[in-house]
Amino acid sequence: MNDNILTKLGISTLLKKDNLPSLYLGDKVYYGTGKQFFSRSPIDFNINAKFKKISNSKVEKVIDSLQDEFQLWQEVPAPKRGEVVKTFSLLVKENKRELAFLITLESGKIYEESLGEVQELIDICDFAVGLSRQLYGLTIASERFRHKMLEQWHPLGVVGIISAFNFPIAVWAWNAMLALVCGNTIIWKSSSQTTLCAIACHLLLQKAIKAYPTLPQNIFSLILANRQTTKSIVKNKNIKLISATGSVSMGKSISPMVASRLGRVLLELGGNNAMIVTNSAKLDLALRAVVFSSVGTSGQRCTSLRRLFIHKKIYKDFISSLVKAYECVNIGDPFKRKVLMGPLVSKKAYKNMQLTLKKVKDQGGKIIYGGERIKNNVPSGGYYVKPALVKIKHSAKIVQKETFAPILYLIEYDSFEEVLKLHNSVPQGLSSSIFTQDLKESEIFMSSIGSDCGITNVNIGTSGAEIGGAFGGEKDTGGGRESGSDSWKNYMRRVTNTINYSNEIPLSQGINFEL
Repeated sequence: MNDNILTKLGISTLLKKDNLPSLYLGDKVYYGTGKQFFSRSPIDFNINAKFKKISNSKVEKVIDSLQDEFQLWQEVPAPKRGEVVKTFSLLVKENKRELAFLITLESGKIYEESLGEVQELIDICDFAVGLSRQLYGLTIASERFRHKMLEQWHPLGVVGIISAFNFPIAVWAWNAMLALVCGNTIIWKSSSQTTLCAIACHLLLQKAIKAYPTLPQNIFSLILANRQTTKSIVKNKNIKLISATGSVSMGKSISPMVASRLGRVLLELGGNNAMIVTNSAKLDLALRAVVFSSVGTSGQRCTSLRRLFIHKKIYKDFISSLVKAYECVNIGDPFKRKVLMGPLVSKKAYKNMQLTLKKVKDQGGKIIYGGERIKNNVPSGGYYVKPALVKIKHSAKIVQKETFAPILYLIEYDSFEEVLKLHNSVPQGLSSSIFTQDLKESEIFMSSIGSDCGITNVNIGTSGAEIGGAFGGEKDTGGGRESGSDSWKNYMRRVTNTINYSNEIPLSQGINFEL
């Protein structure tokens, strides 16, 4: 681990003790006293950090403090809140390479991708700063004489953010930066896999708020926690919105708990994403898109390509080119230049991949490339694998499920109508893509009778969404929307106002109720 980087980010002093603080509120820290947890680097499985379980009572006190601070923060003008985010963005820019180092260290994604993730944080800050002057409502025509109707948006309250290992800071930022300019306070439950990334972001954000000493200082919190502690956050009535990114099973566990207290939930769950390569496609572009979408982040993106539909006229030649491209993917230490794919995040992830490949064979599929673990010319201890290419029928049960690993299912198709039905037949609905030069095919794919996913792309891959568009999907993906467009409305409450400036008191719908 690079001590200079940790010192610059302010983490080294926290690491001097055996365990990191488990709970942070502004510049206050609280140490856990319960069971000890470890965070290991996927690169070599060395321990990065240790922390202990924090008591639920301390978590509840912190949430109470966030609720009290919200009463003050909501009254700060939104453009002033935007200044805090702008200051944070400048600090992130100053520490871009250091943050990227931590992302690669803790998630295993290649350094180039990590730099891109930090840039995504910077970009969403820019979006949030602009948004702080555009939290607009509507003026609505009233049916009553000399009446006016207005729609306003007000801050919501304490927002809980649960993030995943694969994008340890970007997905948090999608939520946190918008929630802050919308006037909310925040508690963040980061992935226990990426504790150092979370602490670094928290400390930089605290540094930003300290630049404005007249503003409320304890407006955000970070918790390093296990599932039991997470439940106490999810069930807390003071948290008005739970935004959670993770697996479908995680979403199905969280959603009823929030619903039982009539809270709000914003879910970003699994994606069994597909691409259709038609016989009119520019194959060189399609090939490049397939490779990045399927092996980027070692196939551990929610938008990673899982299913590839190829028209029968080009199927054989395209598969041949794809195998050659996979053979050229340099796998190894994600810090090294020219490496395109790092390790899987854990031993569990590797076992899940191998179990899936066994089911592939059991269900009539054939592995035509990859799938095996690599032990030579890679750091020892990590789980490095060759990305797998699998020929299989789409009706196989395993194809209907998402495995968070670099496995790509190859399916031949004949007609466009047929492939659309297959494309939409899985439970998930996050990201989708088509490569075609046929205008009719592209327009149908984007229409209501086309892809049923929240993200529908033409002539680009399934991964790599920009922050300006709303990100999210349908069906088992959870229905949530984060980042761009009008996703900010998730973090606010809507109020409809009616103003009477007449000398009468008419009722709506023409009701006559005279005393």
